[in-house]
Amino acid sequence: MDFALGPSEKAIQEAAREFARRELVSGAMRRDEEASFPWPELRRLWDAGYLGFTIPERWGGAGADLLGHTLALVEIAKADAALAVLMEVHNTLHAAAVLRWGGEDLKDEVLPRLARDRLGAFALTEPQAGSDAAAIETRAVQEGDLWRLTGQKAFITGAGEADYYVVFAQTDPARGHRGITAFEVPKDAPGLSFGPPQAKMGIRAAHTGAMFLDGVPVPDAWRLGAPGEGFRVALALLDQGRVGIAAQALGIAEAALEKAVEYAGRRVQFGRPIGHFQGIRWRLADLATEVEAARWLVYRAAWLLGQPGRHTADVSKAKLFASQVAVKAALEAIQIHGGYGYMREYGVERLLRDAKITEIYEGTSEIHRLVVADELLGRLAAGPGAK
Repeated sequence: MDFALGPSEKAIQEAAREFARRELVSGAMRRDEEASFPWPELRRLWDAGYLGFTIPERWGGAGADLLGHTLALVEIAKADAALAVLMEVHNTLHAAAVLRWGGEDLKDEVLPRLARDRLGAFALTEPQAGSDAAAIETRAVQEGDLWRLTGQKAFITGAGEADYYVVFAQTDPARGHRGITAFEVPKDAPGLSFGPPQAKMGIRAAHTGAMFLDGVPVPDAWRLGAPGEGFRVALALLDQGRVGIAAQALGIAEAALEKAVEYAGRRVQFGRPIGHFQGIRWRLADLATEVEAARWLVYRAAWLLGQPGRHTADVSKAKLFASQVAVKAALEAIQIHGGYGYMREYGVERLLRDAKITEIYEGTSEIHRLVVADELLGRLAAGPGAK
């Protein structure tokens, strides 16, 4: 067993760390306060190759694997979790959908744009269908070589800002989840509109909003996968996306730990740095241990998705644990900073606001516990030796 990153992975990690520190850290607090969509920073991410990181070189991307993307995403999240989620959705939910399920003409048209300067989003959730994704009601009716999409989507990251959307709709409602189909929809499609950005607790620069579809025409050539295959498409994409959110959570946790250690080493009380006191030292030791455990769960999940078979439970374990550690790390960083931690100036209260969403989107912690439990109990029912 080799738990060390190879030279190429280390190079990706170090380059992303340097890029994030140089280009992204300084404006993170301002973007959070203004809730301004970060187009200038996204253009820097495109220029550096991080938007389109997993798109093959044939279409202008970097051709990185999911582990490489995960390593880079952690570093982006340490600087700004809002930018990280936009990168995650663009690469692991949108570009991946076009790459795996799009026709060749669609790939040739859309993937170079995604790698160059067009942002992708993912539209599965609806007002009444969150954790129960199979309950979506958006309809797609076929009219010759066109599909007409009608319905409403909710909590869409990048809504109204992104240039392309992967949209899931019912094409055969009588078949339940087997009647769902996925489509690639451009922002300028007739009948497509968006609600205003919603006011949020955290990741404020990554706008979230509603999408409305009123008979939106989509060519059959822009269908992703076969009719009725959409639910399977969504589940496969969400495995990748959940690794991305786990990486986002890990980046937040690492940032919180670094801030806590740095502050404990320089804040003097009772004649010495507070890091000399056992109560602080034990907090830091426990937190460092949990961050390290989260790191290897996330790396392992990213690596496993490049191996044969389904690894949904492993992904759920990584996302569940990393998101919990992110929230705990942010809380501990605030506590170690004392009153200063409650003030925006020190930046740790933003980490807590950003961390909380990682326990909610792309599967709540409760849903991931169900996934892990189902795998455990299914293995038990299968008998000794089952995997």
